[in-house]
Amino acid sequence: MVLAWNVHFLQKQDAQLETPHALIILNQPFSLELLDRIWNSCIWRACADGGANRLYDLFSDDPESRTVYLPHLIKGDLDSIRDDVCSFYQSLGVPVVHDADQDSTDLMKCVSAIEDRESNKPGVRYDIVLLGGLAGRLDQTIHTLSYLHKLRKTRERVFAVTDDNVGWVLDAGEHVIEIDHSLLGQTCGLLPIGIDSTILTTSGLRWNLEGHPSSFDGLVSTSNHLVPEEKEVRIKTSRPIWWTAELRRSGLVQ
Repeated sequence: MVLAWNVHFLQKQDAQLETPHALIILNQPFSLELLDRIWNSCIWRACADGGANRLYDLFSDDPESRTVYLPHLIKGDLDSIRDDVCSFYQSLGVPVVHDADQDSTDLMKCVSAIEDRESNKPGVRYDIVLLGGLAGRLDQTIHTLSYLHKLRKTRERVFAVTDDNVGWVLDAGEHVIEIDHSLLGQTCGLLPIGIDSTILTTSGLRWNLEGHPSSFDGLVSTSNHLVPEEKEVRIKTSRPIWWTAELRRSGLVQ
């Protein structure tokens, strides 16, 4: 089976996506343009602890807009959310849930909340979009890479997005990625993270691979290029890898 991928959740939405999407806002900076695209694509939204500070502070010059962008949940160990931010969202009826479990991160706690929603709504299965997770502190980025690598076993699609990149884990097998050149920039990568090595075959890239080994001790396909005339990229991998692509800022502000 070939698994199909796209970034329709980054497009301007006139209607709901075919698969419901859930948003988790992490404690990293992001632009209003990026938030607006993803917010309107997702039907359920949560802030992971200090992610609520980022959402609140984004509207420092337009405080009234804060009431338009109300998350359905704020959850974490609450060691990062400021008191004024917590009070603001609570006053507007947003649940703020303290989870003191030190064996799970705030991101993991929010994914658990999504799974709880799914268990109460038979037949509903969300694609998850993380806003943040690929920038800032290296240890937090490694956690994102590691956690999504593990989540591939239980969830079909989890995306991580920043103003610079979008990325996700491609499990072992064959994949076809629809390329929206208005949103995706030239540069992309196929990263053998969390594995010893993989065998890659690709089409639709500037520098394609044919049964080529990839590992941290050998070749890593970073700074590969999307081809303007190609509408899709096909990837066959023997082990799970990370796919990343550059985002065009101009594509978000159109």
